[in-house]
Amino acid sequence: MSNVEAVIFDWGGTLTPWHDIDFEAEAMSYAAAYGDPALAQRLLEATAVAWARARTEHSSARIEEILVEAGADLRGGSHPAALAAYRAFWEPHTQIDPQVQQVWQGLRAKGIRVGVLSNTIWDRDYHRALFERDGVLELIDGDVYSSEIPWVKPHHEAFRAAADAVRADPAKCVYVGDRLFEDVHGPQQVGMRAIWIPHSVLPQEQIVVTAARPDAVAHELLDVLAVVGGWLADRGPARRHGSDSEVV
Repeated sequence: MSNVEAVIFDWGGTLTPWHDIDFEAEAMSYAAAYGDPALAQRLLEATAVAWARARTEHSSARIEEILVEAGADLRGGSHPAALAAYRAFWEPHTQIDPQVQQVWQGLRAKGIRVGVLSNTIWDRDYHRALFERDGVLELIDGDVYSSEIPWVKPHHEAFRAAADAVRADPAKCVYVGDRLFEDVHGPQQVGMRAIWIPHSVLPQEQIVVTAARPDAVAHELLDVLAVVGGWLADRGPARRHGSDSEVV
């Protein structure tokens, strides 16, 4: 069973169900509570620029940097209430999939470590508070958030950081995510196997075309247990990028 030591998961759209987000409403949630509705458009634009740069340059960003770029004063008295309103907007979109706990417990029962690697502008404490809220924080063996490193997926260093976090050789890690470019092409660059969960309806502007092929396709999180269990029994499939992939 030594051929798979850790399974690392994407967060948004993988551990959380995919939601369509009204980004204008997201920006206004902060701006209205800040007391400057005009700030919303600047925040919307600054956020779009940060994510566009992530897709093209694979460089990370943080919400604090984006807010400053939009003109917010993070040391002013309006910021705490505005940030709270912003997070309240996101509350219904951050709930984990009901299958997460069963999958993570099942992996750990097989002696496999569980990791998280997320492209995010939010900090580690916020994400870990969400996992604690949903009762699964103690099941995570290592987690990396792009807000705390210089890179975003699919940059190979992001995946190496995640492998280091779960104390495993990348070649003995599996990555699970909902995007072909970030979550299949990315991990395969460092020798990880990739399981694609194609259940998210990505906006066209977020799609990056890639020839990468997943090592397996799962249609719900519970399928990950079956895929990994099969690889454990086989002591790992031959590398099959560009050929037919397992489908569960």
